Amino acid sequence: MSIEVIALIVLLIVFIISSALPISIGVLGFVAAYVVGSLISGLSLDEIYSVFPADLFILIVGVTYLFTIIQKSGAIDWIADWGLKLVRGHLGLIPWLIFGLSFVLASFGTYGLAVVSLMAPIALRMAYQYKISAVLMSIMIIMGMNAGTYSPVSVFGAIVNGVMQSSNLLFSPMLFLLNLFLFFTVVSAIAFFALGGLRLFKLSRSAQNFVAAAAEVSPAATNDFNEKSKNGLTLYGGVALAAIAVLCILAIGFDMNIGIACFIIGLVVALLFPSKQDGIIKEMPWGVIFLVSGILTYVGVMEKVGVIDYVTGLIEDLGNPTIATLMISYVGGVGSAFASTAGFLATMFPIAEPLLQNPVLSTVDVASAIAASNSIVDLSPFSTVGAILLANVQGMKDRIFFKQLLLTAVVLVACGPGLAWFLFVIIGTPW
Repeated sequence: MSIEVIALIVLLIVFIISSALPISIGVLGFVAAYVVGSLISGLSLDEIYSVFPADLFILIVGVTYLFTIIQKSGAIDWIADWGLKLVRGHLGLIPWLIFGLSFVLASFGTYGLAVVSLMAPIALRMAYQYKISAVLMSIMIIMGMNAGTYSPVSVFGAIVNGVMQSSNLLFSPMLFLLNLFLFFTVVSAIAFFALGGLRLFKLSRSAQNFVAAAAEVSPAATNDFNEKSKNGLTLYGGVALAAIAVLCILAIGFDMNIGIACFIIGLVVALLFPSKQDGIIKEMPWGVIFLVSGILTYVGVMEKVGVIDYVTGLIEDLGNPTIATLMISYVGGVGSAFASTAGFLATMFPIAEPLLQNPVLSTVDVASAIAASNSIVDLSPFSTVGAILLANVQGMKDRIFFKQLLLTAVVLVACGPGLAWFLFVIIGTPW
C-alpha cells in the first residue's frame, strides 16, 4: 500500500474517532502528523514543525481574542436587543429578524456556538409564543449564523481566507461573504415558504405582546441578556463597537494583517478597561483553535509526503472539474454532518486546490460551494448546536423536536451540497 493511501486512511480514521469519541481532532491531527510523517515517511521533526500553520494560528487567535472582548463588553447583547425592537407585532418578519441578528452577530466575529446560545432562547420562546414553527426558527438561527461566520473577521472566514492566502490564490473575501450570504438567504427563504412563513403575515400581535415575549426569554440565554440590554450600551460597549469599525478600516483600507490588527486593537481596548479583562483568554474558543492547528499540521505533512499531488492526480483523471467540485462538496457536506465543520473546512480546501486554480472555474464560486456544503448541515441534533436548540425548545416534547431536527438535517445533507454546487458552479455568480 502506498504512503499516499495510508495517509488518506489515517485521515479518515481521525475523523471517525473524533466523531465517535469526545477526543479533540486537534490532538488526533498532531499525533497523526508524527506517526505518518516521522515513523512511516521518515520526515524529521523540524520538517513536521515547519508545516505548523503559524500564520493561520495568529489570525484565528487574534480574531477570537478581540471578539471575545467585544462580546463580554455587552455590545453584542445591545445589538440583539436593538434588533428585537424593530419588528413590533409583525410576525412574518420575526423569522427574518432572527436570521438577520444571527448574521450580524456572527459577522462581527462572535463565535457560532455563542450566537446560537444567545439566539436560541429568544427565537424558540417567540416560536412558542406566536405558534411559529420551531424548526423554521432553528433554521433561521443556523443559516444566519452560517452566513455571518464566513466574514473575514469570523473564525470560519479566517480559516478559509488563511488557507487561500497560504496557497497564493487570488481571492476576494468580500465576494465570498456575499456569495455565502445569498446562498443561506435562499435556503432560509425555501424553509420560510415550506414551513408556513407566509401565514404569519396574515396574523397580527400587539407591540406589548411582542415585547413581553422578548422579556420572557429563558434564563439559559448567555451573558445575562436581559440584565445587560436593559441597561443600554455602556462606555465599554461603545468602545468595543468602535473597535469593529477601526478593524474594518485597518483591514480593508490599509490592507493590514487581520490577526495582527485584532491583537493591536484588543490590546488598546484592554488597556482602556483593564478591570474588564478577567477571564478573556479563558473564554476564547481554544478547542477550535487547537482543532484547526492540529488538522492543518497533518494536512501539511500529507502535502510533504505527496498526498495532495496524489489527490490532485485523481481529480485531474476525472477529466471534469465541475463533477469533481460536486464530489468534494458532498464529501465535505456528509463528513461535516458527523464531524467538525472547522476540521473539514481546513481539510477540503487544500485538497480542492487544483479546482480552485482551474481557469475554467471561478475561485470564489468553487470556494463558496465547498464552504456552503460544509456548513449547511450544522443543524444536526447530534451536534453541540443541535443540543442547544433541543435544550431551549418550548411547547413540545424533546423527542419530537429531535426527530424534526434529524429529518431536517437529512434533507440538508441530501440537497444542500447539490444546491450549492448548482448555484455557484453550474449557474455561477455575475461577479
